[in-house]
This record gives sequence, structure tokens and C-alpha cells, in this order.
Amino acid sequence: MAHSQTLVQASFGTSSMTRKALIMVAGSLLIALGAQISVPMLPVPMTLQTLAVLLVGFTAGSRLGAGAVLAYLAEGAVGLPVFSGGGAGAAWLVGPTGGFLFGFVAMAWAAGFLAERGTARGFVGTALSAVLVSALLYVPGVLWLTSVTPLDLNGAVTRGMIPFLLGDAVKAAVAALIVTGAWSALKNRRA
Repeated sequence: MAHSQTLVQASFGTSSMTRKALIMVAGSLLIALGAQISVPMLPVPMTLQTLAVLLVGFTAGSRLGAGAVLAYLAEGAVGLPVFSGGGAGAAWLVGPTGGFLFGFVAMAWAAGFLAERGTARGFVGTALSAVLVSALLYVPGVLWLTSVTPLDLNGAVTRGMIPFLLGDAVKAAVAALIVTGAWSALKNRRA
């Protein structure tokens, strides 16, 4: 299938390296902001990071979306307080949240990949795409939990996945509303 323009490309273009860098930095800041809105749970807090990662991927595309997440991870690793609750430092990347944090790279890439193929334009297509890429995040997240905590696979699923499924469904719907609303606004602005 041919590549489709992403929302960022349609709105601002991405012709220069400076623009691409600014898009990735802006995306990393959105993810950092989402990380600060948190509902405490153990062993992994529920934040709006996943919503932000979805939005960055759907709007910026696979490469810039993944680049924004990598920038976010680098910012946190060097000590900027971008992780949930203002956390910072490389230890976050190897602790219980590490699998989810690294999984965000693939999540943004996959959301962007689907957006580039035109699936993230309508509400239903965007919502279903969001549910799919959100579900895929649990593969590295749960596997990582089993390797760095005393939890077995069942325990990691019970504590690191099941409590978040309803929230992920809501975040998928919110992402779909935001993305489709932004496409509608862009279309109306151009008309």
C-alpha cells in the first residue's frame, strides 16, 4: 500500500533536518508530560504515557515517532525528570518499567507505520490501530517484568497487564478522537 501523509507532514511538512529534530523534541516533551499524569499502581504506575506515545506515532509517523521516544528515553537516562512521577536516571531503563519504556519505541513506530498507510484517519481505524499497538506493548513489558522481578508469567500478566486493559481501551478511544478531530480541523482549515 502506498504511503500516506501523516498529520504532522500534512500540517507542517518535514523537509528539513531542523524540522524533524523539532518534531522529535516536541514529541518527547508530550510523552514526558503524559508521564507526569499518573495513577499509582504496583509494580508499574498507569500514566498517560501510552496515550502520548500513540499520539506521537499517529501524528508524526514511524521514524519520527520512534525517534521522539528514543529522545524521551535519552532525556530520562541522562537525568532529566521525564519518567513517571518526575523520575530520572538510567536505572529506570533496567527496573520494572524498562520493558514498557523500550516497548514504547516499537509502539510509536507501529502506530506511525499504520498512520503512514492511511489507517489512522477515521475514528474506527485509528481506535482499532491504537488497541492493536497498545496490546503489543505488553509483550516486552510483561516479559521484562518476569526477568527483573520475582513475578512469574502469570503474576506479571496479573499485575503488569490486566489492571491496565480498560485504561488502554479508553486511551485508544481518546487517541482516535484527537487524531480524527485534528484531521477534520486540518481539512476544514484548508477548505
